Amino acid sequence: MAEFDVDLFVIGGGSGGVRAARIAAGHGARVMVAEEYRMGGTCVIRGCVPKKLFVLGSHVHFEIADAAGFGWTIPSATFDWRTLVANKDKEIARLEGIYTTNVEKSGAHIVKTRAVFEDPHTLRLATGEALTAKHILIATGSAPNHGQMIPGIEHVISSNEVFHLEELPKRIVIQGGGYIALEFACIFAGFGSDVTVIYRGDNILRGFDEDVRLHVRAEMEREGITVLTGCTVSKVDRHGNEFTSHLTNGSSIASDKVMFAIGRHPNVANLGLEKAGVAINPRNGGIAVDNFSRSSVPHIYAIGDVTHRINLTPVAIREGHAFADTVFGKRPVEVDHATIPTAVFSQPEIGTVGLTEAEARAQFSRVDIYKTDFRPIKSTMSGRDTRILMKLVVDGTTDRVVGCHIVGDTAAEIVQAVAIAVKMKATKADFDATFALHPTAAEELVTMRTPTARYIREAAE
Repeated sequence: MAEFDVDLFVIGGGSGGVRAARIAAGHGARVMVAEEYRMGGTCVIRGCVPKKLFVLGSHVHFEIADAAGFGWTIPSATFDWRTLVANKDKEIARLEGIYTTNVEKSGAHIVKTRAVFEDPHTLRLATGEALTAKHILIATGSAPNHGQMIPGIEHVISSNEVFHLEELPKRIVIQGGGYIALEFACIFAGFGSDVTVIYRGDNILRGFDEDVRLHVRAEMEREGITVLTGCTVSKVDRHGNEFTSHLTNGSSIASDKVMFAIGRHPNVANLGLEKAGVAINPRNGGIAVDNFSRSSVPHIYAIGDVTHRINLTPVAIREGHAFADTVFGKRPVEVDHATIPTAVFSQPEIGTVGLTEAEARAQFSRVDIYKTDFRPIKSTMSGRDTRILMKLVVDGTTDRVVGCHIVGDTAAEIVQAVAIAVKMKATKADFDATFALHPTAAEELVTMRTPTARYIREAAE
């Protein structure tokens, strides 16, 4: 008789947990996955995928507006929010089915229930059943965080509820300056809502390259989105179906919806972690893990957002795969968290990989900047007042390209390819030796010859 009921018990059926379960099962492990809500996790059910579908839908109004410059006469178009939501729900259900099927095909078993620790090797299911596992993987992700509990916080929605609104709000206030807040600000603006963004800092997109921050804000404001910085919402009053958001600067804003997108916290509550002896990282509130995703308890691991290292779906997937190969494939794999490409599906879109200018100047003694800001070819015919930003950050000593930042249509698609070059430590000379693909916006990445700025930090005496 086996010492444990399963070799691996995975808590959470999101992208990271599913990848770990499938790979571990492929290595011959007996695997069980517990998911209390829906297979697919945040990304598939209430995150990246439905958000991107909304982004694509909201961008149609740009295409309609631009068509006249290319000779098209399009009758007055109408938009139906409920049709969008219904079609999105169908697609998410389809993807959920695929996730479930793929796990089951791998040989892993799914239980649709909550699981919590009773001791380091025992999980108690909500059904009352107890199971023992040789190894346990925590992949419970994260959840929206409303921050300070202000008066009227019960009237505020998060990125969870926003996908299920019955009506498109005519006016919406969104608090937050990160990628989730800005993506939804652009989504609603694209569908015709009056949008106001509230952010406590001096400018949106903290942590991104300064030129990107300035460019995106200018483009958003050009499209009619109001961005108020240096203040926060201190109180929300409800008046029937309308709301008044009171700000710390003394002003107030009326709207049909109020949304907070000010961050996410790891889903560590009520899992019984204290019974298992799993330690929490005091710096970020996530489960503390080493470079192999191992927690303070040697046979318990954690991946993805619940560790609060880097909250990105591809990172969780890579960590889950590496965990399974390490523990069950007998091939130790350590995930390299450097040079991770990221995107913000705002309008305009952002794609970025590597260091910002500020990070490079702090790290290297010599930094060369190549930057261009131009009107895309489409706008010369459509008449749209928009510009593309492209920026390369180069280590001036080695000539290596250490950062790339793009704002404009398909920026994420371009940066995915550029990320390969940056990861391979390509030099600016390598970029220069690459033929341009004309006429494209991306050709600017290989035709920028003259630095727009050079920084030399003198060595301390």
